[in-house]
Amino acid sequence: MHLAKRQRTFDITAMAQLLLQFPSFLASLAIVAVLAQLLFPGMGWLGGLLWLASGAMAFHRPTERALARHLLNLRHPSPRELSRLEPLWRAVTARTGVEGRAYELWIEDSDHLNALAAAGHIVGVTRFSLEHLSDGQLAAVLAHELGHHVRGHAWSSLLGQWYAVPGRLVWAGVRKLIRLVTAIGRGRMGFWAAVLLLVTGIAVLLVALEYWFVILTLATAPYLLAAVTRRAEVRADHHAAAAGFGPMLAEVLHMMQAADQESGLVMASALSGCGKTAAMGTRTPTRARTQGFLGKLLSTHPDYHTRLHHLAPYLKQR
Repeated sequence: MHLAKRQRTFDITAMAQLLLQFPSFLASLAIVAVLAQLLFPGMGWLGGLLWLASGAMAFHRPTERALARHLLNLRHPSPRELSRLEPLWRAVTARTGVEGRAYELWIEDSDHLNALAAAGHIVGVTRFSLEHLSDGQLAAVLAHELGHHVRGHAWSSLLGQWYAVPGRLVWAGVRKLIRLVTAIGRGRMGFWAAVLLLVTGIAVLLVALEYWFVILTLATAPYLLAAVTRRAEVRADHHAAAAGFGPMLAEVLHMMQAADQESGLVMASALSGCGKTAAMGTRTPTRARTQGFLGKLLSTHPDYHTRLHHLAPYLKQR
């Protein structure tokens, strides 16, 4: 087996993932520093430094395993499952010149065809994929996930999410507070709740006028980040195809497309069986189209047609 000199790279999509999460990172840093200052006066800077250093925990093997087990609902493969996965993993890593022992294989108990690359060293596949894919198809899926690791997608995504946690928690608290004020506004304290909402709205407007660029960046970041993540999927497909797994990966994509179409037909059949009025029926497709458009903008995966289109050059080489 020939090992590549560079086991990992850091491509443009990984860099873009980090840059697009930078505003969230700054907001979280400010939140942590303020909380540390309130709890330990004069030590706010130390709290910020400790929080920055905590990012290294994302690549700490025991921490990775805890994340895999408790957040991603993964488990270690059984001896039988491992006997199927390990030879395929060795074949995939040998083709790409990667040291396969640097990574850990995990299983998700799911009835869906799926796989994932997480943290710095975790590759997971669903039990369904393990049971229903051929050796070549399963190897193609593993090669795709390995592409996320060697191109830096997995760790940059985790690091961005790790540092965004304080900001997301505060934002969730603000949303709950807004709901509480709105609920109070419907009761006996309607007048004072309306005054509070008016003052809050004016303050938000003034801040928006002063920091419009930052707010615009925060508002558009989820859409830009989703677009970059979709590009990362295409690049991972290229990694698998360049190693010779293009045809098998295309087969897997066709299987996933067929499964989604079947589930869509089942959903459409269920909706058509609902005994609602004609007016309700005429409005439903419009809402569905709107949600579908926004869903596409926020989707982290390209549609199957796009992925198969990018794989086409590798399929012609068969």
